Amino acid sequence: MKAMVLNRPGSPLKWTELPDRQPGDGEVRIKVLACGVCRTDLHVLDGELPDPKSPVIPGHEIVGRIDAIGPGVAGLAMGERVGIPWLGHTCGVCPYCEANRENLCDAPLFTGYTRDGGFATAVIADARFAFPLGETGSDVSLAPLLCAGLIGWRSLKIAGDGKRLGLYGFGAAGHIVAQVAKWQGREVFAFTRPGDTGTQIFARTLGVTWAGGSDEMPPEPLDAAIIYATVGDLVPQALKAVRKGGRVVCAGIHMSDIPSFPYQILWEERQLLSVANLTRQDGIDFLGLVPKIGIVVKTTVYPLEQANKALEDLRAGRFDGAAVLVP
Repeated sequence: MKAMVLNRPGSPLKWTELPDRQPGDGEVRIKVLACGVCRTDLHVLDGELPDPKSPVIPGHEIVGRIDAIGPGVAGLAMGERVGIPWLGHTCGVCPYCEANRENLCDAPLFTGYTRDGGFATAVIADARFAFPLGETGSDVSLAPLLCAGLIGWRSLKIAGDGKRLGLYGFGAAGHIVAQVAKWQGREVFAFTRPGDTGTQIFARTLGVTWAGGSDEMPPEPLDAAIIYATVGDLVPQALKAVRKGGRVVCAGIHMSDIPSFPYQILWEERQLLSVANLTRQDGIDFLGLVPKIGIVVKTTVYPLEQANKALEDLRAGRFDGAAVLVP
């Protein structure tokens, strides 16, 4: 197998040939067909997440076909197309797992961070966390749904049922969630980097009610706001934008420090919440809805060996939507 390997945080990924790996108990091996590039991959690359596997193969938005099955696996078949998400393993016995909150597991493993991921031609995965994808949709269009879509879905649920929804950051997750929210009958307000008129135009093509800079206030108070950008300064800005009793959801795994802010903008029962990972039920619920919603994922495709360029383009905001690597 071949892979783009992170040998140490802060260094570029290195094109590496590795021995083929065999699945163990409860595992499957997947021939990777496509793997999305996520901002969390940048956090891994930059050493902003603690205690990574080292060296590690990043990538956690994986679409592929099963080409080997380990002992004890049921319900999956050779050649079946599956998706592998960020949450790659849970213990099943901690209080959170037993309470159906496996996203908060005390002993988890994360794909592309604490276990090897999909910036490779093959990956070993816990079979319990392999989602059957069926044959509808292209590999490239499905890949971003495995994180941008799933975390977007969880953040949307946590944001509540309010009609006016603000999205701070309109990249991979934002442009997927905007389509889901529109399908649900909500009004979407898209906030981009100040002056990023190109992304604002892109947001309007998806039918948002309003698009502007993150330094602007929406034309009317929001019922809820979700922050996908990793900028802590946006938290007080979003709190100012929501109505009394409104919610602000921080959807990233990492964010720069949140500055101090006056209690007045949190008062009147506004709520500030965060999203952590996902559950398998999130995956089942969201992926089951995808064909009904008709989500169109805007993608920019890179060959696997150009993963470093894809990551730098993501960092610089050089494309709309999502980047996807193809072996």
